[in-house]
Amino acid sequence: MIITLDTTAQTLVVERDGQKSRYPLFSKEAFDLISHEWLRVGWSQKYSYTFTWLGRPVIQLPEDLVRIQEAVYRVKPDVIVETGVAHGGTLIFYAGLCRAMGRGRVIGIDVEVSPRNRLAIENHELSSYITLVIGDAIAPETIAKVHGLVQTEERALVILDSCHTKSHVLGELDAYHDLVKPGSYIVATDGIMQFLADVPSGHAAWEWDNPSAAAADFAAVHSEFALEQPARPFNEGEVSNNVTYWPGAWLRRL
Repeated sequence: MIITLDTTAQTLVVERDGQKSRYPLFSKEAFDLISHEWLRVGWSQKYSYTFTWLGRPVIQLPEDLVRIQEAVYRVKPDVIVETGVAHGGTLIFYAGLCRAMGRGRVIGIDVEVSPRNRLAIENHELSSYITLVIGDAIAPETIAKVHGLVQTEERALVILDSCHTKSHVLGELDAYHDLVKPGSYIVATDGIMQFLADVPSGHAAWEWDNPSAAAADFAAVHSEFALEQPARPFNEGEVSNNVTYWPGAWLRRL
């Protein structure tokens, strides 16, 4: 695909397989095309590795953080479960939302949390909202421990952000979807991988081996879940697609 952006003529031209499509530069279509390439370049430049939340590296796109807080505020879960801890920034982010709403707590799962990151999380002002579970998210003992931390009547929102292979994400979906009550979500993050097979440090297998593929396969056999992006609570513009690393991520319990 060839994209030609002409700021003088204020047009964007896309050429695919010898066919050209022309769009006004300041149109919804141009925004979607430019955003898609911006996401790919940004991933290669590790743009999401430039942010912190209340002192901890968060490693997420700002838009994804804003969109997930919209869902958290709407659902108001009793517990937020996240696989993948890294530096703990998203755990702190979710803990802050729980404190602001006056309800909820956070469970973070990872096969390993470095001593430095663990100390920073445990010494943080919001640590009282966070429980760490060390272990592979799809190991039976880890699954049992997490389920033991969530009461039957509690409403959970689950975010999957650890190993991003299709098989592992499917294992996580199978392991934790039963924690999700109607109206809440389980979110398979980083499906952007499907569009990164040809970028520096990308892998050809990502076209099919990615979290979005896992979410689609899961939805196909679990009719109690719908694969759909949450509706925007506010939108005065024409843009409807998220600028996101999480395409095809949102599974809502019906």
